[in-house]
Amino acid sequence: MSTKIRLCIMMFLQFFVWGAFFVPMGSYLGTLFSDRKDLNLIIGNMYATQTWAAIVAPLIVGFVADRLFNKEHVNGVLQIAGGALLWWCSTLNDSAMLFYGMLAFFICYMPTLALVNAITFQNVKNVEDEFPKIRLWGTIGWIVSGLVVAETMFGLFALPVLPGIENASSTNFPLKLSAVVSIVYGVFSFTLPPSPPQGKGTPFSFAKVLGLDAVVLLKQPAYRVFAICSFLICVPLAFYYARTNEFASAMAFGDKTQGVMALGQVSEIFFMALVPFFLRALGVKMMLLVGMWAWCLRYALFALMPENSAMLLLGIALHGICYDFFFVTGQVYTDRVAPPEMRTSAQVLVGLLTYGAGMLVGNLVLGYWGNELGLDPTTKAGWLADGKQFWLLPCGLAAAVAVVFFMTFWDNSGKEKKVA
Repeated sequence: MSTKIRLCIMMFLQFFVWGAFFVPMGSYLGTLFSDRKDLNLIIGNMYATQTWAAIVAPLIVGFVADRLFNKEHVNGVLQIAGGALLWWCSTLNDSAMLFYGMLAFFICYMPTLALVNAITFQNVKNVEDEFPKIRLWGTIGWIVSGLVVAETMFGLFALPVLPGIENASSTNFPLKLSAVVSIVYGVFSFTLPPSPPQGKGTPFSFAKVLGLDAVVLLKQPAYRVFAICSFLICVPLAFYYARTNEFASAMAFGDKTQGVMALGQVSEIFFMALVPFFLRALGVKMMLLVGMWAWCLRYALFALMPENSAMLLLGIALHGICYDFFFVTGQVYTDRVAPPEMRTSAQVLVGLLTYGAGMLVGNLVLGYWGNELGLDPTTKAGWLADGKQFWLLPCGLAAAVAVVFFMTFWDNSGKEKKVA
């Protein structure tokens, strides 16, 4: 089997494991803890385990995989351990134990997101040409996981691949499926191309591993605004990942929801291809603003038209614009602003600000907000009673960040001298 095919399979399995259980986890928790008054807090805290782990993940990658062992071996061990933990989590019905179990799983899983990229970079001849094509299989893996669990082809027709399992999204089946695939993937990882540690013998820098040496970039006013707004926009972003499946399931799509939500990743693939064109046509500022306003529009549709399945579908399909226009453009902008020797650290810093700190705050806020409203996320009546207020909060937050960004950000990356 060629190196490229093995790397494509690696990416497919990497995101299949994550997508299969992460999207429907809120629905499962709603079923498991339906009698708990603090259900919204439980859901928010459970999704926060991923963001807590994202903060510590660079330390594992930077110390273990960059200095001690081959990356494919580290990936294999972490995937096998993570699969075992995920299977254990599928057997738990105590919220505290499940929290610590999910936290342990994500501490194993989150470092592997960086590892698969590093393994790919180390084993292709032309990164710019080959990496996007290989990474695409990760998105395909996420899409396929949703179609398998929902047993539908994007909600259009049935895809009966799980005989005897009805409404799998509300059961522990997605956890078990991800656990099995993770263990198989872990074994497969030992067959990946050798990727020895490239930092062996070099001194370990806590600050550099966490991207903290890139803080110097915040001396640039434009980048400082970008960094702050990136953190803030990820607070409302967390609402989508944690609550959309259970919301859309109750309001319109039922057990087909995860398959329908896979259309968001299809949209992501489509708009990813258009990013270079729009970046040239609109520039960094307008691209980032369009991404922010897309989040606002999505939440407005959820809040104001909850029973209109077409509008819910539009909100899901906006994922391509929401993600690609903001995150991909932000990564390109960061690469443009940072000096060559600081580009990796700068990307790590942005990751900590967004998928780390921003999403963490967002998951805590959404749990508190749902609990404050008394939202019952297990029924359609519950979402109709309090869903409008629930979704208007992230809508307002996204709009506020967009306005602040519009008034304070000016892209001078092509004119200013890079800060060293």
